[in-house]
Amino acid sequence: MMLRRTSAPEATVMEHEATDRGERVHRRRPRSRAAGPRPPGTRPRLPPLTYVPLRERPLRRLPQLFAGLALYGFSLSVLVRSSLGANPWSVLYEGLARHISLSFGTITAALGVLVLLLWIPLEQRPTFGTFANVVVLACSSDLGLRLIPQHLGLPARALLLVGGVLLNGLSVAVYVGARFGPGPRDGLMTGAASVTGRSLRLVRTLVEIAVLVVGWLLGGRVGVGTVVYALAVGPVTQFLLRPFAYRSDAGRCAPGCTATRSSAQDPAGPSGG
Repeated sequence: MMLRRTSAPEATVMEHEATDRGERVHRRRPRSRAAGPRPPGTRPRLPPLTYVPLRERPLRRLPQLFAGLALYGFSLSVLVRSSLGANPWSVLYEGLARHISLSFGTITAALGVLVLLLWIPLEQRPTFGTFANVVVLACSSDLGLRLIPQHLGLPARALLLVGGVLLNGLSVAVYVGARFGPGPRDGLMTGAASVTGRSLRLVRTLVEIAVLVVGWLLGGRVGVGTVVYALAVGPVTQFLLRPFAYRSDAGRCAPGCTATRSSAQDPAGPSGG
């Protein structure tokens, strides 16, 4: 049996052709998987919102944090001026303002500090964003109450209610998306859920109901705005959160990098630090 001897140039050409075919097949495989349709009923995942240390891109994230907190405090004053009912914590602030000779913003800050003291037995750790939450909300909410007139007609108050809910959802998406850590009230709820072993939804609902009842007993106004806020602010926030969520250095890892490398690049780690 005779074997045909292949010359060196022919062997090189055959090797190149085989390599080209292999590369084309390799490139087609991931592309076909990526182009496949998303399973029905699934939604794109939200970006991570865990805590990212202050040292990571502060010039990019700090303006977003302060802008979001300022808008949040202003949105609280918009909802109060609507006189159609606000969120449970604003009802409590308004009720306390009827009995204490302090401004709405000062009461907001004082209760924020008090809630921070409740973090101690819950083993929660405040972050820069936690303290910024207390200070900026107090100033911006007082400013809003000075700028927005009282005793408006019903059409204007209805517009304030709708605008306040939308602005509140936007502001939460902005400052939460900066990933500087939770505010005092959010930290209280997450800490209580961790210590008691109950679901975050149950703990948050109980806290909100308790705050609402106390605020109503103190004279805070509860109305249709409270229901509108409870039903609408969550969907509004989730809808607006994606474009404002900061992607950490680990999230910008190139497609070929591994999960281990991504975790090492993010000082906060997967649990958020």
